[in-house]
Amino acid sequence: MKSSLARAYLGNPDLNQQRANVSARNEDVAKAAGGMRPKLNASVNGGPQFNRLRQPAGRNSSNERVYSTEHVIGEPRAASFGLTQTLFDGWRTDNSIRQAEANVFAARETTCLTEQATLLNGATAYMNVLRDTAIVSLRKSNIAVLEEQLRVTRDRAELGDTTLTDVAQALAAVAHARTEFYASQAALDASAASFRQIIGVEPGRLDPAPPIEALLPKTVEEATAIALVEHPGIVAAMRQVDAADYAVKVDEGALLPTLSANLQVNQQYDSFFGIPGARQFTAQASGALNIPIYQGGVEYASIRQAKAQLRQARFNADLQRDSVRAGVVTSFGQLRNAKASIGSGRVAVKAAEAALKGVRDEARFGQRTTLDVLNAQQTLLNARVDLVTAQRDRVVASYAVLGAIGRLYAERLNLDATIYDPTQDLEEARSKWIGLEGPNER
Repeated sequence: MKSSLARAYLGNPDLNQQRANVSARNEDVAKAAGGMRPKLNASVNGGPQFNRLRQPAGRNSSNERVYSTEHVIGEPRAASFGLTQTLFDGWRTDNSIRQAEANVFAARETTCLTEQATLLNGATAYMNVLRDTAIVSLRKSNIAVLEEQLRVTRDRAELGDTTLTDVAQALAAVAHARTEFYASQAALDASAASFRQIIGVEPGRLDPAPPIEALLPKTVEEATAIALVEHPGIVAAMRQVDAADYAVKVDEGALLPTLSANLQVNQQYDSFFGIPGARQFTAQASGALNIPIYQGGVEYASIRQAKAQLRQARFNADLQRDSVRAGVVTSFGQLRNAKASIGSGRVAVKAAEAALKGVRDEARFGQRTTLDVLNAQQTLLNARVDLVTAQRDRVVASYAVLGAIGRLYAERLNLDATIYDPTQDLEEARSKWIGLEGPNER
C-alpha cells in the first residue's frame, strides 16, 4: 500500500492544487511588504508643438495700438523621475504582513488537511479494491460449488432420491449466485475507478495491507488531547483568528497619520514656446504628512466589520474543536467495532464450514434436504464476505483514527516520497523585490 500512497502524495491533483494555493498565498506577504518599499517612476514625453505669440508693439501715427504676431513651431521634450518612500503608515504595512503570514500558515494547514484526506482516501480505495477482489473470487467459487450441487441434485433426481423441487431450488440458487457475482464485479469496477482517480494509475496486483495501530494512541482520551493540539483543522482555524485580529489592526491604522518623503527630478528641452536650445532642470525633495480627520465614516465601518469577522473566526475555531473531538470518538469506535467483527467473523466462518460439512453428510442419508444444503452454503459465503469486509474496515479505520488526531502524514507513514516543504518558498517570496517567476515555475 505504501507505494500507492506515495504515488497519490506526489501526483494527486487535489493535493497539488492546494500546494499551488499556498504558493499563491506566499505572494500576499510580498505584496503586503510593498507598502514600505520605495516607489519609483519615470516618464518621457515629446512631440511637435505650434505656438502663436501675439503681443503689443506700440502705437501707430493715429495713436492706435499695434500688435506683433509670431509663429513658432518646435519639438519640446521632457523627462522626469520620481521617488516616493513611505516613512510611517500607521503600522498598516507591518500588520498587513503579519495578516498575510497568518493566511499563509492557514493555507498550509488546509493543505495538510487535504494531504490527510488524500492519504485516507487512497488507503480506502486500496482496501476497497482488495475487498471487492476477494468478494468476486468468493462469489465465483460459490457459483462453481452451487453448479456442482445442481449437478448432484439432478443425478439424484434421475435416481428418484430427490424431487424436481430440489432441482428447481438448486437452479435458483445458481442463478442468484450469478446475479450476486455480476453485482460484485460491478462494485470492483467502481472501486478500481476510484483507485485510478486518487492514486493515478490502474490497480494491478495488490498485496494485503496491515493496519497501522502501532502509530495510534492507546485511549480515546489520549487521542483527543493530541487532536485538540495538532489537528490541522484546528490549527488552520487558529491561524485564521490571527489573520482576522491583524485585519482589525490594519483597518485601525487608517485613523492614524501617514508620513512620506518624495524626490522629483525633471529635465525639459525646447519647452519655452519652442525656443531652440531652451532647457529647464528642476529637482525637488519634499515631505508629506497626511492626517485623516473624517472620510465619510468608511474607515469606522471597516473596523467594525473586521471585529465582527474576528468574532466569527473565533466561533469557527470552537466549531472545529467540537468537530475534531467527535471525529476522534467516532473513528475509535469504528476501529473497535472492526476488530470485534474480525474475531466474531472468524468464529462464524469456522462454525459455518462445520455446519455445511454436517448438512452435506446428513443430506447423503436423507436426513437433510437440498434446501438445507443451499442455505448452509449461503451462510458460509455470507460469513466469509463479512470477514473480508471486517478486515478491510479494520485497516481503513486505523488510518481514519490517525487522520482524526491529525497525524496522517506521508512522513509519519514513512512513505518513499520527497516530503513537501513550503518554508523555502515563503522565504524566497518574502525577499524577492522584482521578477516574474515564482519558485515553482523554474
